[in-house]
Amino acid sequence: MKFRCERDVLVEALGISGRAVGRGSLPGLSGVRAELEGDQLTLTGSDLDLTITMVVTVAGEADGVAVIPARLASDIVKALEPGAVSLSVEADELSISAGRSNFSIRLIAADDFPQVSGLPEESVSLPCDQLTEALRQVVPAASSDDSRPILTGVLLAAEADGLRLVATDSYRLSMRDVPGASILAEGQSVLIPSRALNELNRILGQGDNVELRLGDREASFEVGPVKLVTRLIEGDFPNYRGLIPDSHPNVLTVNRDELLDALRRVKLLAREGTPVQLEMSDEGLELVAVTQDVGTAREQLEGSYDGSPLTVAFNPQYLLEGVEVAKAEQITLSTIDELKPALVRIAGVEDFLYLLMPVRVS
Repeated sequence: MKFRCERDVLVEALGISGRAVGRGSLPGLSGVRAELEGDQLTLTGSDLDLTITMVVTVAGEADGVAVIPARLASDIVKALEPGAVSLSVEADELSISAGRSNFSIRLIAADDFPQVSGLPEESVSLPCDQLTEALRQVVPAASSDDSRPILTGVLLAAEADGLRLVATDSYRLSMRDVPGASILAEGQSVLIPSRALNELNRILGQGDNVELRLGDREASFEVGPVKLVTRLIEGDFPNYRGLIPDSHPNVLTVNRDELLDALRRVKLLAREGTPVQLEMSDEGLELVAVTQDVGTAREQLEGSYDGSPLTVAFNPQYLLEGVEVAKAEQITLSTIDELKPALVRIAGVEDFLYLLMPVRVS
């Protein structure tokens, strides 16, 4: 295998494919598989659960296949001066040269690289900008605790008029509907690892549309020159519908940006797990954080409140993250009492909600 390529193009391709490279004990999982056919270079990284492939156009001189050490090769190419980089494989070594720089590194045995299974040819297309916004709102609510794998996934379910995304870590839940996105059959749902969707969100800028293919155990997302394949999570997602209250007697409407700024300030005093208390009344909203032996923070905000006076406390980081993804001028916080789930929503919009469990305070 032998080819030339612009340094920046190669850096991007190695970086994108390398994000799926595994950290396990299998030697092949530390490498990126490089396959050259004509002027098309295909780079693939995998950890068995997640596989990312990127195709770039290079000046090919000799076809071939090699598995190169992902991190080392990427670090070397990044360190080179801008311009053309030449790479060639001889026996079990990869040579990298540019200008007055020359490197030679040992290859990984190609047989050690995992095989990628095939997926159905049939695909459905979804605009990248629609999916980007939905993932940004939902994925952060998934759990990072691998001891509960079901909660580390994001549910994609068919709804009457499109697609629904749901994630929860049992303390908060985020749900977003994407109208008109008919990518699943009626009644169908799949559970996709949040890690894979985080990586997908990073590559959605590579094209205008994403092509989705679903297999029995895997799903693939193709955006421009990049293809991401992930194993699906097996198991039943919690009955999230039963967590969402049918009605809320108390509704606060407030300016989102003002609430964000106030939360960030008050959060400075909410240390060591201290919650932020929201005191809601006809006079508006007051945020309070009290940390023993540290101090107290209070801030008042104007807002419209319909309901009985109520004080409810939340994990400040979880509340902040919910308000951040509700991008709008006005948002609503709907509550029942100080112990039942509350809902953060965009005022006048029904396709997004962020459910948050209050924190009990003495």
